[in-house]
Amino acid sequence: MLQKFQPRRLGVFSALFDLGRFRALLRRGELGLVFAGALVGIVSGCAVTAMSYISRKFHSVIYGITDYERLSSAAMAIQDKSVLFIAPIAGGIILGILLYILSRTRKKPMVDPIEANALHGGRMSLTDSVIVAVQNLISNGFGASVGLEAGYTQLAAGIASKFGYKMQMRRADLRMLVGCGAAGAIAAAFNAPLTGAFYAFELIIGSYSIVTLTPVVVSALISTMIARLLAGDDFAIDIDHFGAIVPADYLPAILLGAFCAGIGILIMQGVAWVEELARKSSIAPPFRPALGGLVVGTLALISPQVLSAGHGALHLNLSTEVTLSALIGVFILKSLASAVSIGSGFRGGLFFASLFMGALLGKIFAYCAPYFDHATLTPAVYAVVGMSSLAVAIIGGPLTMTFLALEITGDFPITALVLAAVITSSLVVRTTFGYSFATWRFHLRGESIRSAHDVGWIRNLTVARMMRPDVHTASIDMSIEEFRKNFPIGSAQRVILIDKNEKYSGMVLVPDVYASPIEKDDEEHGLSDFIRLRNEFLQPQMNAKQAAAMFEQTKSEALVVVNDLIERKVIGLLTESYTLRRYSEELDRRRREVSGEL
Repeated sequence: MLQKFQPRRLGVFSALFDLGRFRALLRRGELGLVFAGALVGIVSGCAVTAMSYISRKFHSVIYGITDYERLSSAAMAIQDKSVLFIAPIAGGIILGILLYILSRTRKKPMVDPIEANALHGGRMSLTDSVIVAVQNLISNGFGASVGLEAGYTQLAAGIASKFGYKMQMRRADLRMLVGCGAAGAIAAAFNAPLTGAFYAFELIIGSYSIVTLTPVVVSALISTMIARLLAGDDFAIDIDHFGAIVPADYLPAILLGAFCAGIGILIMQGVAWVEELARKSSIAPPFRPALGGLVVGTLALISPQVLSAGHGALHLNLSTEVTLSALIGVFILKSLASAVSIGSGFRGGLFFASLFMGALLGKIFAYCAPYFDHATLTPAVYAVVGMSSLAVAIIGGPLTMTFLALEITGDFPITALVLAAVITSSLVVRTTFGYSFATWRFHLRGESIRSAHDVGWIRNLTVARMMRPDVHTASIDMSIEEFRKNFPIGSAQRVILIDKNEKYSGMVLVPDVYASPIEKDDEEHGLSDFIRLRNEFLQPQMNAKQAAAMFEQTKSEALVVVNDLIERKVIGLLTESYTLRRYSEELDRRRREVSGEL
């Protein structure tokens, strides 16, 4: 009897030590996905804690502050001000050396979680993710005005992607695991599991479904617990208590949201302008971070609050009374430092920097409070609203930032106020600019990604995969009599004409030739009278969506596929009906995968 029940009792335990059975366990159903999400959450919490610890050690060793102090607030007490100027330059030199080595050894661009889920079905390189994390640590550790959130999400998502790939998980499940990694990273970074979960849904996975809900939330919760266990409340943001919210408070909050949207657009364009200026200059990429460090170091001599992400400076400005001129000055300096840091090649993101600058904007806006009748908002409330609104404008994710406000304040009326502001900010950015910071950078690279929605399958559904290679061709110099002899009525619907160099010259419909009153021996007329689509054709690398747009533009039922624009050698034919059918089939299959029907 004992032998009969022993395999069942040890089934899950033994599966952990058998790779094949472990894969089957993870792929079996939702319970396996939840278990995978939990594992990713554990790793994410450890990764975030480790990166934060290393960054704090960098700050401690380089700037001479204690492990418990934040650089952007503690640096003001440093006696030797030269370190404020030298450290960012030194970090730029080290990063430049690393960039030079990478330019010689790695040619492919590094893929972040949004791009991985949008174009590559969740596939990420773990090696590249580690490199990005190291670059982010160097940048942040030496004082560049960037946060660690980009490194957190890159490393956690990269580990999750590698794990899912090794377990041979399906495309939709792999994308979900990348979202679990990002959710765990953000949740651990801010001690906010709901924020991490909705960061994954809105920015990394690109959609919400019942199937993905539990694994992502479990990952965020476990990652938060791991971070608390290892680092306590090291990642918490403390906000003072504030009074009640009245209906009259919504108007200034909405106006602040619109104001933050405009400022966010200017910041994103400023980063792009610095990057474009660096590209057009004759300065080699390995030297750009050092020059960026020179600018950041100069700004740090004016105000050390521009250094690093700005955790300490955020708390400092929230907890003390600051004059309007001081707030404006810090905001301008921080904006310049962040734009220069990222534009010159320092690795990092604007997540926490946008929170810090948004809080400054909120307190600046608070000086206009007397102009709003019956409004009761305090500067602390304006800071929370501005913090969330600017972060939405730059990073995206209105629900993400709303839940962040909820988790750092614990106040539902404030959260409702923040929701109104972030929706306004998001609407203004989407209607006037159309991009978040990440998707704006993709746009500058020539990518058409606007979110993490899975469009990679569209790119894989190329013209080369759908076309028919067997086509009927004829010389453009062929006479009508010879054409009718070689292509009897009913033998083909269309014939492709090529010149003596086998270059595509156009398409002829066989029924048109037979329906024409032109006589066989009429030497004044030839096949050129029947040619269609002389310069309208497809290329093999085009995807189904581009092909469908080409069919719509030309009003043609079929188009020729040529190898390139120079040789124009005919390699196949594609019809509109087949393209639309294959596109619809793939789209329907992806929708079923997302909804959990597959």
